[in-house]
This record gives sequence, C-alpha cells and structure tokens, in this order.
Amino acid sequence: MYAQIAILQPLSAALQSPAWTSLNRPARRHFVGGFLLEAEALAHFNQLLVRLHHFPLDCDQLATASRELGRSVDGQRPASIEQRLQLASAVDRMITDATWQPASEAVEPARVVMDYVHGDHDLIPDSVPLVGRLDDAILIDAAWPQLAGEVDCYLDYCRLRAIEAGLRGREVGGFAFTREHWQQARRAEAGLIAHCRRVGEDSYLPSPAAACFRVY
Repeated sequence: MYAQIAILQPLSAALQSPAWTSLNRPARRHFVGGFLLEAEALAHFNQLLVRLHHFPLDCDQLATASRELGRSVDGQRPASIEQRLQLASAVDRMITDATWQPASEAVEPARVVMDYVHGDHDLIPDSVPLVGRLDDAILIDAAWPQLAGEVDCYLDYCRLRAIEAGLRGREVGGFAFTREHWQQARRAEAGLIAHCRRVGEDSYLPSPAAACFRVY
C-alpha cells in the first residue's frame, strides 16, 4: 500500500529545517529551473504549509532543493517527487470516492493538498523541467503524517471491496460497501487468518494416536 512504502526518498536536505539558510548561507537564490519565484505565490504556499503544521520555506531553500533534485536524473522526474505524486493520487481517490467516509481529521489536510495540486496558482509551474512538481511534493510531504493512516485504511477498503465484488460476481460499485462493511470484513478476515494459524500449529489427530504411526 502507498502508506506502507518502506522508504520515501528524501526530497532535499535544504528543505529539512527552517533554520537551514541561517548557517552562513545568505538567502540569495530565487530561481527554480530558470523560473523566478514570486513573493506573493511563496507567501500563499507558506500559509498552506503552516495549515499543515509545517514550517515555512524561503526562496533559497526551494532553489537549492531544485538544483539538487535536478542533478543527474537523465531527463526523468526525480524518484522522490514521483513517489509523492503517487501518494497524491491515492489521496485524490480517497476523497472523491463517494462510498468512503474519511475520518474527520484527514479531510482538511486532504482538501488543502488536492485543491493546490488541481489548482491553477502553482508556486512552481508544472512545465518547469524535472522539478515542476516539487511544490506539490512538498505539500504532500507536509500533510502525509496526518494522512498516512487514513489512506492506508482506504486502500485496504478498496482491496476488500474488490474481493467482495468477486465473491458476489458483481462490479465494484454495484453493491453497498461502506466503511462499516469494510470494518466487518476486516474482522472476519482477521478471524479467518487466526483460525488458519491455529489449525496449522495443531493436529487433527489426538496425540496418543500419533504414536501408532511409524515410518520404515
């Protein structure tokens, strides 16, 4: 599942601390892939980061990160950005699936991220080579601690809904399958797994009878 990706490749060390530019590095860079970052757009972006309980960033951090990520990737979008866009896709599915009722604490961060991803007022234009989605990736990174558990639940819901559809011989979406149905299916699946483990550890034969068998 997306929430269980073993290791998310880091975006850039330049983005890891709000004090990064204070360490004898003047905030002088303002270009990302040749695009000049606008102060108003950065202020709006930082407001979103704060709403997601993340510290704000400055132009120098973003420009330095873009230079690091755009280095030696053979014309391909950096894997660290691509991973986070996959997470964004999962979040999008979760909040647009009419049959799923997201936990209340996940709704706000999911909306913040997806409104930005689908909006027209990017901090960094998507057309910028290699790092045009860096701003989207940063927002996903900021929101992920609040979204990971709920996205994991939703993807498991999709898995069990697909199994239920197969058992019924129906199309996914052709029958009622709510969050409550998913929870019931999870409990049933957990019970079946526990039963199979017990059977695997035990014998159907009483222990005295086992002594009657010999291998020659």
